[in-house]
Amino acid sequence: MEKVILERLTTLGHPQRMALFRLLMRRYPQAVPAGELAKALDLKASTLSVYLSALAGVGLITKSRHGTSLHYKTRIDAAREIIDYLFLDCCRGRPQLCPTISPDPIKGSQPMSQRKLNVIFICTGNSARSIMAEAIMRDLDGGRFNAFSAGTQPTGAPHPLALATLKRNGYDITNLRSKNLDEFQKDGAPQMDFIFTVCDSAANEECAIWPGRPTSGHWGIPDPAAATGSDAEKALAFARAYGQMRTRIEAFAALPDITPGTPELQNNIDEIGNMPVQG
Repeated sequence: MEKVILERLTTLGHPQRMALFRLLMRRYPQAVPAGELAKALDLKASTLSVYLSALAGVGLITKSRHGTSLHYKTRIDAAREIIDYLFLDCCRGRPQLCPTISPDPIKGSQPMSQRKLNVIFICTGNSARSIMAEAIMRDLDGGRFNAFSAGTQPTGAPHPLALATLKRNGYDITNLRSKNLDEFQKDGAPQMDFIFTVCDSAANEECAIWPGRPTSGHWGIPDPAAATGSDAEKALAFARAYGQMRTRIEAFAALPDITPGTPELQNNIDEIGNMPVQG
């Protein structure tokens, strides 16, 4: 096993192979198409193939075929084996030095049972999918959540069709605005309990570590703003995205136990993210 671990560490010692592995870790448990990986990391297909082969050769990733496309996924057990190997000695009698996934306590914070949980939906432009998700969560939360949304590269204003779709479905759109993710990573910003990316490009980006180690999930759906055709066809794309997002948020809000950080909850969130969507 030691030889295998050392081979894995050597493979990950290459900056671009590490970047590829980290991207796949961010997208776990989903399998990501090779074309999307190449686009996200700005790699030629031939170069990507070499890196994927290297990672697969040491057992760090797996591949599966979906039609004519190859999809790649992290082997989470292999990643755990690396961590176990690196921290084996410190854990023998010094468990306080070992990594933990327990949330960092925030001084003066209220127990979760006594406060609303903060949820943020993130996409690239914060103009359509994440804006609609914020409005839906506020409407469905039953007083349990504070809902927010932001973009890694915000467009500056919500998409008119996103606002029209929400208004048509009875939502108050008065205070909805396009926001930069930086707004929620400054001192004094609300500490998030849940972070959901709703577009693949945002999920593929590296972002700063959030305080408190919030529970995360990826609920990607097709971008309605990219729809082409007649005005009616574009409106239909937004209506479809709204329905898909509402279905996910309803499934989340209906979970019997929403305690951030629990393995059961993470599994439920991943299952919600794997709900089929229509393109």
